[in-house]
Amino acid sequence: MGDPVADYTARLQEQERQIKTLSAEIDRLKNPQDLEPSAHLASLMEENSRLKYRLNILKRSLQVDHVPCSKAMLNINQRLQQVFGEAIREACPQLEDPPLAVTPNQQPKFGDYQCNSAMALAQMLKASGVKVTPREVAQKILENLPQNELIEKTEIAGPGFINIHLRKAFVSQLLSNLLLNGVQPPPLAARKKVVVDFSSPNIAKEMHVGHLRSTIIGDSMCRLFEFLGYEVVRLNHVGDWGTQFGMLIAHLQDKFPDYLTSSPPIGDLQAFYKESKKRFDEEEDFKKRAYHCVVRLQSKEPEIIQAWTLICDVSRAEFQKVYDCLQVRLIERGESFYQEMMKSVVVELKEKGVLELDEGRHIMFVPGQSIPLTVVKSDGGFTYDTSDLAAIHHRLFQERADIIIYVTDSGQSTHFQLVFAAAQMLGWYDPLVTRVEHAGFGVVLGEDKKKFKTRSGDTVRLMDLLDEGLKRAMDKLKDKERDKVLSPEELTQAQRSVAFGCIKYADLSHNRINDYVFSFDKMLDDRGNTAAYLLYALTRIRSISRLASLDGGALAAAAACTPILLDHEKEWKLGKCILRFPEVLSKILEDLLLHALCDYLYELATTFTEFYDTCYCVEKDRHTGEVVQVNMWRMLLCEATATIMAKGFDILGITPVSRM
Repeated sequence: MGDPVADYTARLQEQERQIKTLSAEIDRLKNPQDLEPSAHLASLMEENSRLKYRLNILKRSLQVDHVPCSKAMLNINQRLQQVFGEAIREACPQLEDPPLAVTPNQQPKFGDYQCNSAMALAQMLKASGVKVTPREVAQKILENLPQNELIEKTEIAGPGFINIHLRKAFVSQLLSNLLLNGVQPPPLAARKKVVVDFSSPNIAKEMHVGHLRSTIIGDSMCRLFEFLGYEVVRLNHVGDWGTQFGMLIAHLQDKFPDYLTSSPPIGDLQAFYKESKKRFDEEEDFKKRAYHCVVRLQSKEPEIIQAWTLICDVSRAEFQKVYDCLQVRLIERGESFYQEMMKSVVVELKEKGVLELDEGRHIMFVPGQSIPLTVVKSDGGFTYDTSDLAAIHHRLFQERADIIIYVTDSGQSTHFQLVFAAAQMLGWYDPLVTRVEHAGFGVVLGEDKKKFKTRSGDTVRLMDLLDEGLKRAMDKLKDKERDKVLSPEELTQAQRSVAFGCIKYADLSHNRINDYVFSFDKMLDDRGNTAAYLLYALTRIRSISRLASLDGGALAAAAACTPILLDHEKEWKLGKCILRFPEVLSKILEDLLLHALCDYLYELATTFTEFYDTCYCVEKDRHTGEVVQVNMWRMLLCEATATIMAKGFDILGITPVSRM
């Protein structure tokens, strides 16, 4: 069967066309007063009235009965943009690509959302010779607003703002769907492949606080893309090749005779690396020997490769300790992975005639950039530029990535601008088709607002930082006497959750573009926008169902049959806040600024507190303390809040615990 609404609409439109034709004929007659009414016209008009009546009934029925059937969470803002976008196109058909602005309303008395397009549209119409006020444009938009399932009423305010009030029944149904289906992302039009390059420590060196931001931010970006249904490749572009390894191996030959059977521990390796660099700069004979070792490494002589492999293995084991603490997964593809590919890239660049000779170096200029890329050094060796050109080529042509994101400090932004511009110039990708982006970040500062260092002025080792976090988290838990109520296993879980969660959240809650001050005292504070506060808030919300003796099964059964009432203003505010989750994720997908998720989770937690302090979820007898009533619809609001908070934590890479 066809769509009855479409069928009736088509018939109605045909009838109206015929009526207009007949009416025009009558108007042209000289003496219409002498004419007898047309029986055909009367019949058409009667049929037209019947069709209009039946069409309106059908539309109202569909509107009332419409329930979002998808298991995915609905992006309300996106749906409103669809509705108002259609109305604006109908109201202003002469405008090409008219502006569309729909945002959540900050003041509840003015509605839930607001469309602010009328002012800009009026300006555009004025420029095209049509004089009309913004309020008149707003009125015309509302006249063309299509039938929809989510708007209760609209009103024009001020110079032309359109205030939008949502239907409570529709919001209630969305909340029920969330509880029945879980937090499901909207379906993707096509499953895209995302490559995220992050962490990227150097072999033979310990990870330091500078690697913390790349690792945490990159992991959270991966988690977001994975949740939304993308295929994600998590790449660790480690520094595992080059002159520094010739220097280190040459130095180990002198200082560590067993270098072919075992490698020094990472701390000693780093000290050896510093010593080798000093000798390389000061001793000409050692410099020649180091270069010879580099040649042997590049020639893949078994002895040198064996020493190099041992150094890499020791380093990887140390890196993995950090990744295990932070629960980060990565695929290692270091600079050594791209060695043969670099040769192919250089051949391609020569064939395309884009390389210039400059004092023995082969360099490449790209449009709009004054600094060239150094592709081949004067000694014939490759550079970071060559390595990154080979890497982006592999990711575009072998991985066939649709999105490539590099998560490094902002100091490398110029380098990546050059690499991206070169790849475009060479025809490797079209920025309108493939998204290639550098997600830069600021540096970590100490509480003195200077670059974060140890008291002796050394770079802070990342494992030392994580160990200090564990110690401080345990002290905090014991200060609150949690060791007296939690089992040893629960206490350890809470310690790790607080320690690593607070370190991650302190980073992610700041705009990544800016520098941020690292402070254990602030991040472990359980007041304000911190992981400690949010973890405690989630634990508290989860405990409400235990107070009411409700397990997951009872809540699921209630969600299937209990309407979620939103009559109290705090219930309504919380319900809308819960449902903004897809809007927040959609925005982060555009700008990759994860602090917006942290801000949202904090807003959700504080909105829940307002609700819980005002609306009784579990009512007790004042004398006996026994539970006398459980307001199930409010328990479902508690569960919906906890569900969204848990998913938000998961995207941030934070592991909550059931008891703290």
